[in-house]
Amino acid sequence: MKILYFGDLVGRTGRTALFDGIDAIRAELEPDFIIVNGENAAHGFGITEKICEQVFAAGADVITTGNHAWDQREIMNYIGGEPRLLRPLNYPKGTPGNGAGLFEARGGGRVFVAQIMGRLFMDAIDDPFARIDEELAKLRLGEGTDAIVVDIHAEASSERMAVGHFLDGRVSLVAGTHTHVPSADAQILPGGTAYQTDIGMCGDYDSVIGMKKGEAINRFIKKLPTERLEPAEAEATLCAVFVETDDATGLASRIEPLRRGPRLIQTRPT
Repeated sequence: MKILYFGDLVGRTGRTALFDGIDAIRAELEPDFIIVNGENAAHGFGITEKICEQVFAAGADVITTGNHAWDQREIMNYIGGEPRLLRPLNYPKGTPGNGAGLFEARGGGRVFVAQIMGRLFMDAIDDPFARIDEELAKLRLGEGTDAIVVDIHAEASSERMAVGHFLDGRVSLVAGTHTHVPSADAQILPGGTAYQTDIGMCGDYDSVIGMKKGEAINRFIKKLPTERLEPAEAEATLCAVFVETDDATGLASRIEPLRRGPRLIQTRPT
């Protein structure tokens, strides 16, 4: 099975790049399943029902979110009725929406997708290791699902790496989101799980993690927020990770980053 995961969409320019580029990427790579992180899609903060519908219409099978999941208040009503839109699994019980789900891929395969959120330098929420362990106790690769993808939405690289090794051999892919900078460590771990610390963002890289530079820099210099952060709006670079799994085991047979756009060195799966 071929799985394509696009990193955090940031604002209009990130959405536009995805909508303009996804058809060519699909024709080239022929993914069976597409995931998009959308937590910064609505002007850099959260996601709306309209944007979700546009991303699904463009070809996404699942949208993940993160710590900005609730920035657009309207999403609280929508997420409960849309199982393809995920929020972190380890939010407290009773939080609207779902943190995991089993979905059908093109060709009839089944993909289980879960998102957990880290706790280092983030909100004090439930233990991500315990929550994903509970979910994986309910199913195994090859027994109810053909592939398992876990998004670790976290600030610290160490925490994401720990999750990768904790889940090695039990899932197909552990992919990091949130920090908006693609890491250079795409690899298959010893147990057969594909891993990348951060996929990177789909946004304007002439920026501070997708936001206009002026106010972002001022916040470091003056230690005071003087204006609202606004997404940078030049041409975006798309960042994604492409994984192929073994049909017999569900574990990864290859992982390659994808980067297309004007600023970063471009990469394409071979």
